[in-house]
Amino acid sequence: MKNRVLSTADPVMVFTTVISPSVKRHVDVESSQIEWTGKKIAGTHRGTIQLKKGFLNLSSEGKLTSGKFVMNMNSIVVTDLEGEYKEQLEGHLNNDDFFGVENYPTSTLEITEVAEKSGNTYAVTGDLTIKGKTNPVTFELEVNEDTATGRVAIDRTKYGIRYGSGSFFNNLGDKTINNNFNLDVKLKF
Repeated sequence: MKNRVLSTADPVMVFTTVISPSVKRHVDVESSQIEWTGKKIAGTHRGTIQLKKGFLNLSSEGKLTSGKFVMNMNSIVVTDLEGEYKEQLEGHLNNDDFFGVENYPTSTLEITEVAEKSGNTYAVTGDLTIKGKTNPVTFELEVNEDTATGRVAIDRTKYGIRYGSGSFFNNLGDKTINNNFNLDVKLKF
């Protein structure tokens, strides 16, 4: 059997994979805002929640590809009430009837799918985890040079948060709380 030694004259094919570099844009958690809105038959409550950390990945062309966010559940604040009523509602939102923040101090959103719509707007699908339960959510996100904005509608009952839900309890009357709540997100980079 002959041994063959490759010479510089022998054609050798080398395959390379070109990987498009991505840019990770870390969120400025101090400058970003997440405002929540919850509705019930007798009215609406509003407040804020803070990000613990987060980022968006953009392609080398500046297109959104993925991202991940961690919310600090201990930072839930009610902004439409004052004094004793504010403290009571914040306490109730933190207990096990709602977000159980002692056992679940963070919630996460990981973007799993992105489709470009028009301009800087994307249709986003992500896995949202609240109270240890993960479900998909879809929303639109507008991404600009130093900001990203969007509104996420969340069905709280998918995360085991059934308190005051007319879908699970009868005769609640004006104490019925909508299953959905909204997060209006304004991210800064």
